[in-house]
Amino acid sequence: AAGTSVPDLLSSVIVARQGEGDMAVSSSVGSNIFDVLVGLPLPWFTFSLLNSKAVQVRAESLGVSVLVLILMLVTVVGTIKCCGWRMTRAMGYSMFVLYIIFVAQDLARQLPRGDPLLPSF
Repeated sequence: AAGTSVPDLLSSVIVARQGEGDMAVSSSVGSNIFDVLVGLPLPWFTFSLLNSKAVQVRAESLGVSVLVLILMLVTVVGTIKCCGWRMTRAMGYSMFVLYIIFVAQDLARQLPRGDPLLPSF
């Protein structure tokens, strides 16, 4: 993931410093949308086409992951709206905090069940 995220970050920073904040945001968001809509389905489609069988996606917490994704999406859009649809320092800090919350909950859900550090979700 870092192989594509770091160049996206660098290009977004360069464009933002040139005063093109909208372009920086659309670049970072657009690349993630492309990854989800093309980067995942295309290899699965190709596999299915070549092997004449469907790709099975198995995950114990897939429903929880989808729910968290939707909640984060609503929270991010709500934060952007509260900042007046403008890139502000407050919005940057808010996005950073939301990212930390997202990573923390994801790591917590990956801990083995019965781990004494955190309760199981």
